[in-house]
Amino acid sequence: MAQQREITELGNPVLRQRAESVENISNPKIQQLIDDLILTAAEASGVGIAAPQVSESLRIFIIAGTASSRYPDAPETEVRVVINPEIVSVSDEVEKGWEGCLSIPGLRALVPRHKYIRAAYRDRNNNLVEEDFLDFAARVFQHEYDHINGVVFLDRVESSLEIITENEYMKLVTESDSEEEE
Repeated sequence: MAQQREITELGNPVLRQRAESVENISNPKIQQLIDDLILTAAEASGVGIAAPQVSESLRIFIIAGTASSRYPDAPETEVRVVINPEIVSVSDEVEKGWEGCLSIPGLRALVPRHKYIRAAYRDRNNNLVEEDFLDFAARVFQHEYDHINGVVFLDRVESSLEIITENEYMKLVTESDSEEEE
C-alpha cells in the first residue's frame, strides 16, 4: 500500500547528488517507492516528483497526470513512471516558463527550458520507452531530470529578478485568467 513520504527540502545534500541508477526495477522496494512517489505528488499537488525529493538517491521520477491547485492549467495525461532516463535530443527552441518545486516551497521562477525533448527510459515494468515531450510535459520532464542529476530549478534561473513568491505567482495566474475572460 502506497504511503505519503516526507518531501526533502533544499539544503538537504541528497538534492545535490547525482542519483544512482536502478539495477533491479522489479524489486518490491523499488515498486513501493514508485507507488509512494505517485501518492506523494498527488497529495502535495505536484505535477511530478523525483526519488531524491523523498530522500532516495535513485534515478526514478514520476510525471503526474493531472492539473492541480499549484498548476491549474496542466494538461491531463497518464501518469508516467520514468526510470534511468536519458534525454536523447532537444529542440533548439528554448522557452521561459514559471516553475516551482515541492522541495523549495514558497518560490516560483521563470526558467528557460527546451520546448521539445526526446527521451529514453524504462517504465515500472522494465520496458524501454522512447517518447517525445512537448511544451509543459517537456518542462516537467526536464525539471525532474535535473533532480536526479543534483540540479534544482533555481540553478537554471537567468536573473534573480525572475524569482517571485508563490503568493505573487498566484496573483499573476489569477490576473491572467481574469484578462482572458474579458
